Parts: sequence; C-alpha cells; structure tokens
Amino acid sequence: METTVCPWCQTEIVWDEEIGPEDTCPHCQNELKGYRTLNIQLGDEEEEPEEQVDWEDEADEEDAAAFWGQEDMRHSLPPSIRTLDKFEESHDLMNYEETVEKMLDEQEEVPECPKCRDYMILAGTQEVTGDGFKPAQYSALKSPVIQPPFRVNMYICTGCFHVETNLTEEDRLRMVDHLSREKA
Repeated sequence: METTVCPWCQTEIVWDEEIGPEDTCPHCQNELKGYRTLNIQLGDEEEEPEEQVDWEDEADEEDAAAFWGQEDMRHSLPPSIRTLDKFEESHDLMNYEETVEKMLDEQEEVPECPKCRDYMILAGTQEVTGDGFKPAQYSALKSPVIQPPFRVNMYICTGCFHVETNLTEEDRLRMVDHLSREKA
C-alpha cells in the first residue's frame, strides 16, 4: 500500500498498489497534483518581504501573470494592523494584557474584532435619542425598524482600537418583538 498526504486537507490517503494514486483527494475532492505553494517571509516592516511561488508548470505562471498583472504578482504585505504593537517600546504591554484579561473575564459578551480578531472590551453604553437619528424607511414596515430612544453597547478592540457598537439586550428584544408583530 502506498501512502500520500493531501496538501489541502492534510488527510493521509492510502492507495491500493493495483489501482495506484488518483488525481483528486477522496476526502476534500481537491486536485492532488495541482497544488501550489506561496511562501512569504515575515520580518521587520523595513525589510522587503520575499515571496516565492512554486508553480506546477510555466503555462500556469503565464496564465496567472496575465490574469493578475505583473505588479499584482509582486505585491508586498500590508503593515501590521495591530496598532498596539507601536506602543511596545514606551509602555508596559504585559501589564496592559493582564488588565485586559481581567476586564474580559467580567464581560457577558466578548466579541472578536472584525479587523484583527483580537477581543474587544465593553467601553460603555450610549443612548441614541431622536435628535440626529433618522430611521430608514422600508415598504415592508409601517414604522421604523427601531424607535429612539435606544441604547447601544460600545466595544473597543484591545489590539487595533477599532470601535464597534451593537444594541443592548433589552433593545434587541424590543426590535425582535416589533419586527415579529409588524405587517405591511
């Protein structure tokens, strides 16, 4: 019996010697011989990142270059989106992380940042009143989705300081109740 590891799903595939290896993985259905590798060296932001692309044959490389363009094939990595890393030299980030962990332990909800995937801390709640709030109008509804006043929780990412808001629990229930009863 011959053994192969699928480069896509990392499943060990045991082939019968009489039948031999096939072109696709029986588990993930991906092509086994068309696997391509992209190696990117991560280092200081000052250094140019090196990219190494292993193409199966030259025709694929030419097709990709024609599709993406030569400039796109040589792109560089974006700078770190973790703004916190900039403060490493001037602040005690170990103490910062410990404090953040204690705060996260006290929260009922701990959302992930959509930008960098670090956890977000609850900074507080904000009340939205009729002043400055213009509700969207939908033909499917007689009244707005939610009527002011309502409150939103404000979360701040601990890594990139991105700010997110969402409705408080009681206003979520109020909105669900309103939309489940609403008929146009």
